Amino acid sequence: MKVDLLYGKSVLTVSCPAKTNVTVIRKPSMPAVDNPGRAVTDAFAQAVGCDSLQSLAKGSRSACILICDITRPVPNHLFLRPLIEALIGAGISSENITVLVATGLHRPNKGDELASVIGDDWVLNNVNVANHHALNHEDHVDLGFTSRNTPVGLDRQFVEADLGIATGLVEPHFMAGYSGGRKVIVPGIAHSDTIRTLHSARFMEDPASVQCNLEGNPLHEEQLEIIEMLQRYTGRNLFALNTVINDERELSFVNFGEIVASHLEAVAFADQYCKVYTPKRFNTVVTSAAGFPLDQTYYQTVKGMVNPMGILAERANLIIASECAEGLGSPAYRASQERLLVEGPDAFRAGIINKRLADIDEWETEMQLKSQRRANIKLYTTGLSADERALTGVEIIESVDAAIEDSVKATGDSAIAIIPEGPYVVPTYQSQF
Repeated sequence: MKVDLLYGKSVLTVSCPAKTNVTVIRKPSMPAVDNPGRAVTDAFAQAVGCDSLQSLAKGSRSACILICDITRPVPNHLFLRPLIEALIGAGISSENITVLVATGLHRPNKGDELASVIGDDWVLNNVNVANHHALNHEDHVDLGFTSRNTPVGLDRQFVEADLGIATGLVEPHFMAGYSGGRKVIVPGIAHSDTIRTLHSARFMEDPASVQCNLEGNPLHEEQLEIIEMLQRYTGRNLFALNTVINDERELSFVNFGEIVASHLEAVAFADQYCKVYTPKRFNTVVTSAAGFPLDQTYYQTVKGMVNPMGILAERANLIIASECAEGLGSPAYRASQERLLVEGPDAFRAGIINKRLADIDEWETEMQLKSQRRANIKLYTTGLSADERALTGVEIIESVDAAIEDSVKATGDSAIAIIPEGPYVVPTYQSQF
């Protein structure tokens, strides 16, 4: 049996050995909207929990629109221009409209990469486009502390705008439950100390901080509290445009409205498709990091290691394919992986468990260790150099097919689960349907 995994900007075809029992885990077929342009304009008019976009924008002198960075395949080309044109039509001058790339602690998007993220030259030529810089203290407004003692600093450009709109993609997120909505603000445009607090072990190790779960999820609850703090500070409500896309990256869902209510509506839609139930756990699981843009670095690859945990048998073999065309990730992440190899998994975890502020990007190493406590991780990649491969902390394989065959022989179990979409699917064990 042959199955295609998303890999880079193409696919990697996997061939399973004869006489194996293969379960391919995909989302149910997600429909595409018939007319994306009309769906977007309808969303503006039929806002969730608030007045129409046109009404909200009237009387505002400035607007700041948040967009995700290059790591998310958000269909910005479908909605940014209509959104901006609606704001201009409501009386906001184009020179007072800013599109802010919510980078969190990721690197800024510039040049051709920025043009690709925006997806429309008209936007680049008619409004201000900027990147968030989490390390620039003076660029943030200090809002105080949450009830959990998280320091809150948010990008001044968004805080001081008359109208604030977050845009993004709603999909499973391995810590915050779901992306989109409030997450584009926190961590998207948060100060580094805010991000490092929320990515510390006291949040990350909480059993409720998992994919597809908002109930009792401390990260989600902190994000909501910060949204409330921002709205109290400005005296203005916040809004969001949320999208969901299918396997072909076509628009399946779009809405606009009050930031919390609209996000929950989008989550309810995505939840129908993202969680896929299986009646057993597997000793051999094959997946991917979901291809471009998510598999550009090993840092992002870790997300594909976490989502299958619910269907892994104890000490299963998890085989993951990720191109990693841009290498390991940031220098900070490289340093974290170097510490892992020097200290070992137990000492590394012990060293972070009580830290108030996580070191930048060490949280991804922590999430990798969650997977490794459950499974043997085997990575197929063509983008990492020899020294980068050594820093992954996992077994590097030269053939997915051979790794599958070896796993079947070693475990004596012919059952194989294959997840072509990686982190966009959350397989869930359920003993009885």
